[in-house]
Amino acid sequence: MRIVTTIADVRTAVRDAKSAGRAVSFVPTMGALHGGHASLLHRARKEGSFVVASIFVNPLQFNDPNDLAAYPRTAEADEALCKSAGVDLVWRPTAETIYPADFDTRVEPGKLAAGLEGLHRPGHFGGMATVVLKLLNVVTPDVAFFGLKDFQQFAIVRRMVRDLDVPVKIVGCPTVREEDGLAMSSRNAKLSPESRMLAAHLSRVIHAAARAMRSGERADRARDLAFSDLSSQSAIEIEYLEVVDRDSLLPVVDEPTANAVVLVAAVVGGIRLIDNVEVVPRDKDSS
Repeated sequence: MRIVTTIADVRTAVRDAKSAGRAVSFVPTMGALHGGHASLLHRARKEGSFVVASIFVNPLQFNDPNDLAAYPRTAEADEALCKSAGVDLVWRPTAETIYPADFDTRVEPGKLAAGLEGLHRPGHFGGMATVVLKLLNVVTPDVAFFGLKDFQQFAIVRRMVRDLDVPVKIVGCPTVREEDGLAMSSRNAKLSPESRMLAAHLSRVIHAAARAMRSGERADRARDLAFSDLSSQSAIEIEYLEVVDRDSLLPVVDEPTANAVVLVAAVVGGIRLIDNVEVVPRDKDSS
């Protein structure tokens, strides 16, 4: 496994791999890697013979400087996980490499970024889309993998790639969960033991809503019952709990449930968590 920092080194390594007839798989990350990231890297290993992972804490995604400063940096552990997952090339660019002093171009996502996380984290998706496009342009992978824990992010990246004719296949990979159902996240380590137990309730509630819809319950009724359940927990501060169409991200009321996703964002013990579940899971591959 090689670790590089420059754009030139990435392009040279990828060019050599493609010249040798190897397909290139890419997993962009912000570090603080955990089992969810490992699942993406293993999937990339299966799909392509040359695996690239980027580790870059993107400042444009943070609307709060304190959150950026507090984001965990675990370089040694991240590199060890990448090596064990069979990654060929780890790219660790600096902020100056990605955003030179005269950098003045941004990607502005459209309607898909307007609600949900977009309402609570102004500018987040613009920063995310900007860095993802730049990373894709440097790595030029055949296929790139994104976790579905942030379903809205996946939907925005998929739409951006389609709308801007970026020649890459985008694949969404299922959320990896702890034994009690809590979605794996770098934020989980910040939860107190009491909050950790309560956080798992987010997963139970949205899965219950999805089961209810599969059994014929209206989406709005299932959503209201789930909201009521979480609201009964005084230590959980709900930011949103919605049932939306997985392509448009618009609210679903009583339409057929096959394309619906239940999404939640909440603060538990001072830690903000997100999760989602598709009512009827399907193959996530998208070109």
